[in-house]
Amino acid sequence: MAILIDLQKVTLQGAERAILEKLDLTISSGDRIGVVGINGAGKSTLLKMIAGDLEPDTGDIRRGRGIQVGFLHQIPTLPPGTVRNALGSGWQIDAALDRLGMLGAADIDTAHLSGGQLKRVALARIFAEPNDVLILDEPTNHLDLGAIQWLEQQIMNFRGAVVLVSHDRFLLDQVTTRMVEIDRGKTFIHAGGYSKLLEAQAEREEQAASAEQIRRNLARTELAWLRRGVKARSTKPQARIDAAQRLLAQRPDAAARSGTLDLSVEMPRLGNTVIKAHHVSFSYPNGRQILSHVNLELGPGDRVGIVGPNGAGKSTFVNLMAQRIEPTKGTVKIGPTVVISYFDQSGGDFNPELTVQELVAGPQGVPGSLADIALMKRFWFTGPLPSTKAKNLSGGERRRLQLLLTLSVRPNVLFLDEPTNDLDLETIRLIEEFLSEWPGTLIVVSHDRTFLSRTTDRLLEVHEDGRIADIPGGIDAWIARATGVVNSPMPQASDEAASASGTTSGVPRGRLLRDAEKEMASLGRRRATLTEKILASSDHVEQARLGGELATVQKALDGAEEKWLSLVN
Repeated sequence: MAILIDLQKVTLQGAERAILEKLDLTISSGDRIGVVGINGAGKSTLLKMIAGDLEPDTGDIRRGRGIQVGFLHQIPTLPPGTVRNALGSGWQIDAALDRLGMLGAADIDTAHLSGGQLKRVALARIFAEPNDVLILDEPTNHLDLGAIQWLEQQIMNFRGAVVLVSHDRFLLDQVTTRMVEIDRGKTFIHAGGYSKLLEAQAEREEQAASAEQIRRNLARTELAWLRRGVKARSTKPQARIDAAQRLLAQRPDAAARSGTLDLSVEMPRLGNTVIKAHHVSFSYPNGRQILSHVNLELGPGDRVGIVGPNGAGKSTFVNLMAQRIEPTKGTVKIGPTVVISYFDQSGGDFNPELTVQELVAGPQGVPGSLADIALMKRFWFTGPLPSTKAKNLSGGERRRLQLLLTLSVRPNVLFLDEPTNDLDLETIRLIEEFLSEWPGTLIVVSHDRTFLSRTTDRLLEVHEDGRIADIPGGIDAWIARATGVVNSPMPQASDEAASASGTTSGVPRGRLLRDAEKEMASLGRRRATLTEKILASSDHVEQARLGGELATVQKALDGAEEKWLSLVN
C-alpha cells in the first residue's frame, strides 16, 4: 500500500485547550478511516488539516507527490450552472444520479437545490473526480437508505483512501478499517470498525477506574501508616503525610462533558386514543399527490419508524399526523389528552438573535432563573453557552437546544424528523437510552438504521405512489430487502390498508404479530437497561433489587417470545 498522507506529531492549540496533541496518523491507499468524538472535539479540524486547508501549530504533514484530495464538507458548495454542468456526462454519472434520486434534476440550477439535493449531487461529483484521498464530513446527512447503501458501495470500491466523520454507526462498522477517536486533544487509534472502538473504549474506562482505585488505596494505606507513628516522628514524615494527602486529593481527568444528558421529563397520561387517520390523502396546490388513502391508528406507547425514498412524502406524512398541515381528503383525529411536540429536521423554528437562556425562558419568563439554569445544565449548556446567541451555536449545539425546547413542553407524543443529523455519537446514544424508557408514543423519521433499530418496534414505509405500508420484520427486514438479500412479495393494497389502519374484524393475525413484536422489543430494551444498571452499580442491595426486576422482565420476555412463535407457526 502506498503512503498518501503522513501526519507526524501534529498539534493544534485552541483558545482554551489543545484541539489536537502530537497526533501520528499515516493514511495509505485502501485505508478507510472513521473519525469520532463529541461535537467540538476537533473532528472537522482534523479533516481540514488532512485536506491541507489548515496548518498545525507544530508537527509535520507530508503528502505524496501529485496526490489529489477531494473534500465533501457538511454543507457542500457546487459551481454555478446546472447539475449536469457541475457533474459532466457519462453513464457512471447518470447511474449515480439515478441511485441518489437526482436524475430528474440534472437540468436544475445548482443555486436552487435544497440542502439534501446539494449533498447528493456533491457526492456524485466527488466520486466522479480522479481523487487519491476522499475526505467526507457527515456524508449521510439528508440521504435515504438507498443513497446510503450506494455510498457504502462507493467507499468500499474506491481504490484510494477514505477519511470520514459520520454519526451513522452502521456505516462506520460496515466500511472502516481504522477508527480515530478524539477526546480533549488526545487521540486514540483503533483497528477495525465502530464495534471495535466501543470495545476499546470500555476497556480503557475499566483500566482507568482500576488505576484510580489502586491509587486511592495506596494513598489511604500510606496515610494510615504514617499517622500511626506520627508522634514518634519528626517533620520529615509530616512531609510524607502531606504528599499522601495530596495523592488522595487528586482526581482522574474530568469527563469531556459533566454528567450525563438528563432528558427525563414528566408527561401527562395518554388515553386509549392517540392519533387516528382515516382515508387521508394530500396533494400540493400544483396537483401533485403525495399521499393516497392512508389509514393509520396509533395507540399509547407505540414506537413507529418511518422510512422511504427522499421526496416520497415522509415529512408530509408526519406533518399530517401532527396536524401541522391539513389533509386534502380524509380526517386526522387526535385524542383529548394528547400533547404533541415536534423535532423538526430543519433545525428548529426559533429566533437566531435570541440567546439560549432567552429561548429557554420563553416570552413570558425571566432569562437566567435558577430553574432555567438547572434545565440548561441538564443539556450541557454551561459556561458561556447560556448567553450565546442561537445563530452563533455550532450545528450540534443548535440541535441540542432544539431537543431541549422540544421536551420542555412535557409532551406525551413525540415526532422526531431526522433527529440524529448534526449530533455526535455520545448524544445520540443518550437519546436512545432516554427513548428506550420514555412511556409516550413515538414517531421517528430517520435513515439512521441503528437509531431506528434501538428506538422503534414498528416500521412503516412511504411509497412514491402515496401508499403507506407496514414492513414485516422491522428495520432488519427492510435492509435485507433493499439490498436484495430477500425478495418478499409486497402485500396488496387492501391488505396494507387493513394492516396500517390497525382496525380489526376479529383481530387479524398481522396485527397480533405486530403487537407481539412491539412487546418483545419493549421488554428487550428494558432488559438491556437493567443489565447495564446492575453492572454499573456497586451497591449490593441495589443490585439485588434490580436483579429481581430483571428476572420479572425476563419471564415476561420469554412469554412474549412464545406468543410470537405460536403466531408465526
